[in-house]
Amino acid sequence: MSTLARARCTIGAHPSALDTAIAAAVLVCMVAGSFVDPHGPEGVSWGLRTPDALSLALMAVGAAALVFRRRAPLAVLAVTGGVSVVEGVTGDPRAPVVMSAVIALYTVAASTDRPTAWRVGLLTMTVLTGAAMLAGPLPWYAQENLAVFAWTGIGATAGDAVRSRRAFVQAIRDRAEKAERTREEEARRRVAEERLRIARDLHDVVAHHIALVNVQAGVAAHVMDKRPDQAKEALAHVREASRSALGELRATVGLLRQSGDPKAPTEPAPGLERLGELVATFHHAGLHVEVARTDQGTELPTAVDLAVYRIIQEALTNVQKHAGTRAKAEVSIVRVGPNIEVTVLDDGADGGDAPAGSPAAAAGTDGGGHGLLGMRERVTAVRGTLTTGPRYGGGFRVHAILPVRNRTDAAEGPV
Repeated sequence: MSTLARARCTIGAHPSALDTAIAAAVLVCMVAGSFVDPHGPEGVSWGLRTPDALSLALMAVGAAALVFRRRAPLAVLAVTGGVSVVEGVTGDPRAPVVMSAVIALYTVAASTDRPTAWRVGLLTMTVLTGAAMLAGPLPWYAQENLAVFAWTGIGATAGDAVRSRRAFVQAIRDRAEKAERTREEEARRRVAEERLRIARDLHDVVAHHIALVNVQAGVAAHVMDKRPDQAKEALAHVREASRSALGELRATVGLLRQSGDPKAPTEPAPGLERLGELVATFHHAGLHVEVARTDQGTELPTAVDLAVYRIIQEALTNVQKHAGTRAKAEVSIVRVGPNIEVTVLDDGADGGDAPAGSPAAAAGTDGGGHGLLGMRERVTAVRGTLTTGPRYGGGFRVHAILPVRNRTDAAEGPV
């Protein structure tokens, strides 16, 4: 911290001491000025006149009042203005008692709003100048009377300028603080969004692949003794599902690495181009899935493509977990105008721990999962809509409508 900054901090911490020093300096200037005669034989002359007792008393009162100028600026202005009027009417009009009124007027202008400053300034200028011109011993056009008008105007103008500068500096500080808070809030919001996105990805990956591993492991255990070839095939599917799960987990967890950590995987996020692989994993697990698509040639934004893939993955996983492998599922992907509609249906065949149309099935667990919540979050993130519920006659329906273009793509032009 520089010497000037330290001095400002010290002065700001002791305002009363500063006001006392200013009052003493003003008193010294007024007393010294009262010995100066601007109209001497050789121009400005020192010691050709001396102030009387009344002038000295009025100077002392005016200077003493300045000690309280911060606590009661209007009252101090009234006191200093009163002693200035008394000096201008009854005493030596050249005695600089009005200097205390100028300092008090400056304080009022610097500590109040602009309308108040100008009203008080005009009133002070009118009263002091009018009293000197109309009731003073000098002619109304005397230089001393015009000096009173000029100095009071300067005091009011200087105070208003200081107040404006303080307000400007404070406004800059407020904007800087607000901008800093906005940046911090935006950073926290982005972190929360990324955390939710990663949580959804982890849930989708684990729920899908672990469900497949569970089914295939159960098949292998069931046929191990009687049909070892089928058990070996089931174990191969378990190995493939676990390998896929590890790959996707590695890619997702890689996003959590810091900048100095080893390079994270750069495998692209899954999308509809991998829909065949996804359906094949369910076929291997024994779930019959039919796919109907009329979206050929549609290029989806990355976020929408990932959302469609994860919605289908989660919906089929719920079918397998809660409706069983005897259930049949239908997946349709249709381009309708500016949107793409994804529908996953199942017939509700009983074979799991919960009916396909129950809330537990919709959630992806026995009432405590996050499957349905994750799907809704994904759809909301790309400004789409999601409808889920039981079908008439049994089964469950998941229907999502997603925009083909997001904000960035819409700005660049048609897909």
